[in-house]
Amino acid sequence: MAAVASSSSGGLFADAAWHYARYRPGYPQVFLDEVIRRAGLDGTGRLLDLGCGTGQLTLAIAAHVATAVGLDPEPEMLAEAASQAQAQKTSNVIWEQGDSADLPGQFGRFRLVTMGRSFHWMDRAQVLTTLDDMVEDSGVVVIANDNCLVRPSTTWQRTIEDVQRSFLPPGRDQRPIPVDVLHVRHEQILANSPFSQVHRQVFEFARPWTIEQAIGYLYSTSLPLRRLLGDKRTAFEDAVTAALRDLDPTGHFIEPVSLEVLFATRADGKRHRPAG
Repeated sequence: MAAVASSSSGGLFADAAWHYARYRPGYPQVFLDEVIRRAGLDGTGRLLDLGCGTGQLTLAIAAHVATAVGLDPEPEMLAEAASQAQAQKTSNVIWEQGDSADLPGQFGRFRLVTMGRSFHWMDRAQVLTTLDDMVEDSGVVVIANDNCLVRPSTTWQRTIEDVQRSFLPPGRDQRPIPVDVLHVRHEQILANSPFSQVHRQVFEFARPWTIEQAIGYLYSTSLPLRRLLGDKRTAFEDAVTAALRDLDPTGHFIEPVSLEVLFATRADGKRHRPAG
């Protein structure tokens, strides 16, 4: 297992790794089973998880490949991922610091490339062009995105948003948004890429939350909330807790989730450029 540096890279999620590892929800088994089926995973082949974070998706699939590579720009994320892998006794994952701009690097070729909640942060067209040399002829690219707790769809989520807004100066509660994604959907980018054969599938399910989990999730996002709150953090947590218990004294809430997944392959089953 690769060693991971411990110094901060200062990126979007530089201070979020501890909370990310503990409070970012994983992926439902029905989705993982579909990935395994469509990629024909049988314990052989290799996986590349781009923007792997703390390894929620990498580790969920690692048992079905010979080797998995998790790539992320944040060293703290990779340190947490390595710790999670050790706790799970998963030894076939290599954690690499870097981002999509570092491809193709010396990473080799893969049967499966996954991007869970990460593709929107990348130069999407360039990444897909580069992956053409890295993915096996019959390989699969999987792009998965689900609901975001900070984009509220329920009363309890809107309550959290209202409390957060009351604690932050105007304009400071806005997270970075990849501008390009606002104009061009992932499917359009894929249609003009080597991986133009796309199957879209949506998995719908209910995700339970406790108050602790919801607050922990808020600290795991690209908004540096803990730093912005400063010495008001305890008061913020108390206010969120009180507001949510006013809604439901049990402190348990449900989020309706839609996990949108794009399974992309080459239309002709062959690389568009010779590997170099």
